[in-house]
Amino acid sequence: MKPIIQLQNIMHRYDKDLVIKDVNMELNQGEIVALIGPSGSGKSTIMNIIGGLIHPTDGACYLNGTTGHVSFMPQTHSLMPWRTVIQNIELASEIKANVSESNAISLLERAGFLSIKDKYPHELSGGMKQRVSFLRALNTTHQLLLLDEPFSALDEITRNDMQVWLKSLLSESDKTVLMITHSIDEAIKMSSRILVLNEKPATIIQSIDVSDQLTVAQSAQLKANIIQLLK
Repeated sequence: MKPIIQLQNIMHRYDKDLVIKDVNMELNQGEIVALIGPSGSGKSTIMNIIGGLIHPTDGACYLNGTTGHVSFMPQTHSLMPWRTVIQNIELASEIKANVSESNAISLLERAGFLSIKDKYPHELSGGMKQRVSFLRALNTTHQLLLLDEPFSALDEITRNDMQVWLKSLLSESDKTVLMITHSIDEAIKMSSRILVLNEKPATIIQSIDVSDQLTVAQSAQLKANIIQLLK
């Protein structure tokens, strides 16, 4: 099976500042992959290259072997305040002139949020706004979903609830997910694989498969191993 994403010998610099070098990565259909590393190590640079927001200084990025489109979920919800919940969810398909209200309704039903479909963003809590933003990102035909610290603005209780909620929704889709996070616990809880970056100029120093069946002791040991890698 051909990977959804392939990065080959990616290098990028800002002026004379070399941020990443020799980054090689493959993401396969249906994977949820967490990208972690020290602050300033180039995680967002890698994501922006994959999303087509910047071009690498050297190397190549392939989506399905050539080019393609992705859904991008930033740290803030970025909902349009003049649009209702369902209108925000329909935005991506509307841009592509392929609006299907039934798809948006189906997502709202699966998420248990049908009752808020006609509300505006100012009527929702921060956690609910973030949930709607996730549904908007899921309401596309794009195979790849990029999440840039999507839970960072939420309190711990809401964040934990959101992680469980989103992973359940993703398990019902065939989307491939790349998620940036500073939280090792979040990476272990959410992902099927963790990619660890070192200090800049960063490269991927280890790829770690994560089981859904980890015990508390196994999760703690995995976290300790990752902390050691990051040192």
